[in-house]
Amino acid sequence: MTEPRDRREGRSPSMADVAKHAGVSHQTVSRVLNDSPLVRPDTRERVLAAIEHLGYRRNMAARMLATNRSGRIGMVSAHLVLYGPSMISAAVQEVGHAAGYDVSLVGLADTSAACLREAVDRLLDQAVEALVVAVAHNEALAATKALDLSIPVVLTQGVSAGQPMAAGIDQHAGALVATERLLDLGHHHVAHVTGPLDWVEAVQRRDGWRAAHTARGLLPGPELTGDWSAQSGYEAGLLIADDPDTTAVFAANDAMALGLLKALHERGRRVPEEVSVAGFDDVPEAAYYWPGLTTVRQDFTELGTRAVELALRALKGEPDASLDLVVPRLVERDSTAPARPS
Repeated sequence: MTEPRDRREGRSPSMADVAKHAGVSHQTVSRVLNDSPLVRPDTRERVLAAIEHLGYRRNMAARMLATNRSGRIGMVSAHLVLYGPSMISAAVQEVGHAAGYDVSLVGLADTSAACLREAVDRLLDQAVEALVVAVAHNEALAATKALDLSIPVVLTQGVSAGQPMAAGIDQHAGALVATERLLDLGHHHVAHVTGPLDWVEAVQRRDGWRAAHTARGLLPGPELTGDWSAQSGYEAGLLIADDPDTTAVFAANDAMALGLLKALHERGRRVPEEVSVAGFDDVPEAAYYWPGLTTVRQDFTELGTRAVELALRALKGEPDASLDLVVPRLVERDSTAPARPS
């Protein structure tokens, strides 16, 4: 098959080229691109075939001049190497595309206010119509809330109940249900490996762990600070393994739970016979840990849907809205069991 002439000549095909190739008017091509119902099905197919053959890509600048809209949502995300932030970004992109918007993602090199502002400026240069921000670190979150922009800004991490223009997952509730399950199994003092406490969501999960004990008049078990990594979970696990009074641990994410399981195994503490372990996130590998990990599952697709919904509602002129937090659920596997009688 020969390459279209416009490509061979190094010129990008135009709408006029598509019209000529399909044997229709310029206006008909425009109607097809804008999904107008006024185009006959056979004509639409002919135009789409011409677009595919020529490799036509609609000129964004021309579209903006005609509609005063870019059809683009910007997204800023931090710590994309971590499971939660990466899944939130993927969900927003998927839902945004389904709603007919391109989504431009900029990852933060660090969580400083200057880095956040630079990322936002890059997206504003692309004429994004709305901004979705996924940061849970205190400094970056404070800088986000201080932004004074003429476009809607939606937060998706570090969110609290009733917060306007925010779509979040109830971190407190997730930690509460995981800890309550361990207490229901007869473990009276559940230990906790926290995330870094300059993250809002790490604090929310720690608060849920504490609240579960307070509701039953119990003192919580040891608290050890991690940094979301399996290494930090392993180091915490070595300390927990040496404490014979600890029979259950709630780790603030699955990566730390994995490190914890390794440390307990190395020290001869059997899971779940001697120590029960629960995590948070339900990463795809959690079912294949040994033993399979009991953990809290977050619905990132629903979170992305709500974030894009808020952005689109704001673009339609609706007042700043607040949505209920997405409630996570506990997934029970083989890493938790009833406490052995003392």
